[in-house]
Amino acid sequence: MSKKRKVLHRGLALMLAVVMSLGTCLTAFASESDSNSDTKVTIADGETPYISFGADLRADEKAKVLDYFGLTEADLEKCNVNTVTNAEEHQYLDAYVTNDHIGSRALSSVAVMDAKKGSGIKVTTKNINYCTASMYENALATAGVEDANVVVVGPFDMSGTAALIGAIKAYSVMSGEQVDTDVIDGAVNEIVVTGDIGNETGNTDEVAGMVAYLKDQVGGKNLSDSEIKDAIDEASEKFNVSLTQDQIDQLLELLKKLQGLDLDWGNLKNQAQNLYGKLKDMGLNIDTAALTDQAQGFFAKLIAFIKGLFQR
Repeated sequence: MSKKRKVLHRGLALMLAVVMSLGTCLTAFASESDSNSDTKVTIADGETPYISFGADLRADEKAKVLDYFGLTEADLEKCNVNTVTNAEEHQYLDAYVTNDHIGSRALSSVAVMDAKKGSGIKVTTKNINYCTASMYENALATAGVEDANVVVVGPFDMSGTAALIGAIKAYSVMSGEQVDTDVIDGAVNEIVVTGDIGNETGNTDEVAGMVAYLKDQVGGKNLSDSEIKDAIDEASEKFNVSLTQDQIDQLLELLKKLQGLDLDWGNLKNQAQNLYGKLKDMGLNIDTAALTDQAQGFFAKLIAFIKGLFQR
């Protein structure tokens, strides 16, 4: 694994921890992986887990987070440890989340471990009651993350809306490379819109798959508003999600924003396929084979270009 890729994986953690401080919980529903999830952090030979704690954790709250991670204070000497402040949360979330939801304390914590190449993004959550694991995986793929095991933990129930911010911000700081602020904005916008629509419809997993599919359809293209709306209508039907006009408008604005960004659309295609498989495993009636076939033609044309442009 290249040094640059490892920097990105380690960078995933710094403000992923931001997610957790949203002190006033939104409508509560658990992540699909929350009830029976294994949040233990593995310290493998030659690898250094990246741990980011909310800067405002009290001693007892930090002890609870460490217990979820299966770590002791002594274990932290083997990890790359940092903290995230509430001011950093407001810096990136104020455009999309009200102040009362962001809160005044940074509390959540995250652990990030390198994963085998080609294994994709795996997210496990504990005490996160707004964003599902699929939502995190989908948005992290937009940020450019490919292979990582991520554990997002709160000392008690909290929303977890800002999981993506740290991946990009930390990548910029640790690699010394400037990351386009539009990418940060687009990724945060995506996870908030996905969460809101999932919350409003009660179909969180289907909405996550639908957004992945829509990114698959619009990625790298210069579609008109009417073409994007047609794609939204088609996707909502395929994923059995009934959308209001306001929700359609939110998705339209998000997709217009994303299609104008310099993203790794090949990585997004792979992550979309992972989500399709997950939906099928969960027993949801989605024709994943048809979805994959429809995306294939476009990405076949782009694959050589994508590899040359984005391969690290």
